[in-house]
This record gives sequence, structure tokens and C-alpha cells, in this order.
Amino acid sequence: MKITDLIKKSYIRSCGYSYTNLGRLFLRLFVGIMLIQFGVRQIATFSDIYASFPSIMGMGSQASLIVMIVIETLCSIFIMFGFLTRIMTIPPFIAMIIAEYHLLHDTLSEMPYMLTWQSQGYLPVMFLGIYFFIILVGPGKISVDYFLSLHIIHTEDRSEDEELEEV
Repeated sequence: MKITDLIKKSYIRSCGYSYTNLGRLFLRLFVGIMLIQFGVRQIATFSDIYASFPSIMGMGSQASLIVMIVIETLCSIFIMFGFLTRIMTIPPFIAMIIAEYHLLHDTLSEMPYMLTWQSQGYLPVMFLGIYFFIILVGPGKISVDYFLSLHIIHTEDRSEDEELEEV
């Protein structure tokens, strides 16, 4: 066997195998752990930060912080388990849009044209991209959603292939 044939065969194997469901699990766990840490930190420092937290949608600072903590912890847990994944991705998605607005508004009002790669303004955008991806592709087969859908399909004597085209 020639070395070029070996390289071609190795290349095709590395490109051909796909672990999409494992990748979705990893991404759900990653984004869940990343966001839940913000909620835990805010719980630990609640008394120090609630007065300076921005008021969102007419709620007071304290109520806004409580809503953010609930979104960051509860939705993260649901996303990590893959339970009601697409629904539980919407609140953090909206929260990241609001966070990005407040970060850009504060940064640009203090120092116009000074948003650098080191600014925190890029963090909500990263979360937005991940949440958008999860909304598009769903939780995958390694999730509570998938197993519940299988249970519902089998209890109604329907075909799995017809109901779940590509998960």
C-alpha cells in the first residue's frame, strides 16, 4: 500500500465519521456550565450587586437580578439535561440580547469607538451564537427530550422512523 493511499484513507475516515449527538451533548453541557457559573456567582454576591444591577423592562434592580439568576440557573440545568431544550434556550437568548445592549450602551457611552477584543461585549455574542445553534439543531439523541419523544411515540403505537426523521 502506498503512503498516498494511506493518507487518503485516513483523511476520508477523519472526515466521514460524525459524532453529532455527542457534539450536541458536549455543547449543551459546555454552555450550561458556562452560564450557570454566572448565576451561582450572582447568588453568592447578591447583597453586593443588586443595587448596581441595571433595571430591565421596568422591573427594579433587585427583581431584574432575581430574574437573571433564575434564567441562568434553571434554564442552564434544563439545557444540560436536554429537557425542553429549545424552549429553555429562549430565555437565556433574550437575556444575552439585553446583556449585550447594556454592555455596548455602557461601553460606547463612556468611550466611543473603544470596543476592543478584550471587552466583555463579546461574551453575550458568543452565548447568542451557541443558543441559536441549539435552537436550530435541537438537543440530539443524548437528551431527555429524545427519550421522552421515543416514549410518546411507542405508547401511541407509531413508527419511530416516521416521527423522528433526523434527530
